Amino acid sequence: MEERTVRQILEANPELFASVLEHIEEREVQILYTQIDRDDQQRPHFREHAYRVDADAYFYPASTLKLAGALLALEKLNRVPGIDRDTPLRIGSARDAQEAVEVDETSPSGRPSIAHYIRKLFVVSDNDAYNRLYEFVGQEEMNRGLWEKGYREVRLTHRLSMALSPEENRYTNPFEFYRGDEILYRQPAQYNEHSLSADRAIEKGRGELVDGALLDRPKDFSGANFMSVRVLQDLLRAVVFPASMPPERRFALSPGDRRFLLRAMSMLPRECVYPRYDRAQYYDSYVKFFMFGDNKEAMPQHIRLFNKVGLAYGYLIDNAYIVDFERGVEFMLTAVISANENGIYNDGQYEYDAVSFPFLANLGRVVYEREVQREKEVFPDLSEFQLH
Repeated sequence: MEERTVRQILEANPELFASVLEHIEEREVQILYTQIDRDDQQRPHFREHAYRVDADAYFYPASTLKLAGALLALEKLNRVPGIDRDTPLRIGSARDAQEAVEVDETSPSGRPSIAHYIRKLFVVSDNDAYNRLYEFVGQEEMNRGLWEKGYREVRLTHRLSMALSPEENRYTNPFEFYRGDEILYRQPAQYNEHSLSADRAIEKGRGELVDGALLDRPKDFSGANFMSVRVLQDLLRAVVFPASMPPERRFALSPGDRRFLLRAMSMLPRECVYPRYDRAQYYDSYVKFFMFGDNKEAMPQHIRLFNKVGLAYGYLIDNAYIVDFERGVEFMLTAVISANENGIYNDGQYEYDAVSFPFLANLGRVVYEREVQREKEVFPDLSEFQLH
């Protein structure tokens, strides 16, 4: 891996990146840029350029980990005969803190399904959709399923946007998959007997707002979700280029599952029929931060981002495979930046608009322009990714 290339890209554009470079430690920036070249058989070959990528430098992954939830849920479905991603399901409640669901009026059938949750998870980064996949897979299997494939820099401990204790997050709901009056698969409530927490304190900032009170102490992330930049991009590569990964690191997805997943990852809110989203609120770049995240204009059809973003606690992240069908451009880019100048968490005072969105958008555009100018011996065949 080369760190010099990304640093040179940043330093060559001081009008875009100087303010971040001056506070690079404070901004907790990590970038992984991967060039892709095809041989005469259209097989991809990768060259990585990493900048400050460090699994020990903790950042909160926010919604980026939803990609793992989708992969594990689809893989689990394929182990159960008689059901698939479109099979209607019911979610029960085995504890007071759990929420049951039987109806989803935004789905094609009016009933929830794994496919519908995955679509919402990517198109607008719906937190409840991820939580339902977390409950279906189960906390223990979420982690073990990734660790056993070699994705070790991972800790998935909790649902999103739900104020549940670590103990409550170890419990997950019962599920039923059915067709008409017939129960096709019944999964009881699950409990992870293994406590998940970092083996060290992970303290950030100088204060935290809890129930309206400011606590004068760093926020401890040792029990929070964790996923490294390396794992984020490797999971992306496992979807986009599964044959390039060692067999043990691949996911057991059918060709139809993979195509469905790629379509959901790249779909814009205005292209989604179930659910339908208000274009004024859910504009094209709502969850497309690289290249387009600093404006609300319509994105060009010939450029697609197959990605998953994250935004929470001042961290802004994008993890994307970016293609331009007209110019034959393709590359992978993963980046994280923090903007929490007052060092207080949960106060809602983060510099996303002033710092983070411009940084990721400009980074995406600069790398894209570099790829446009880069000479390639073989023009890539990107037809398998033209899904819309």
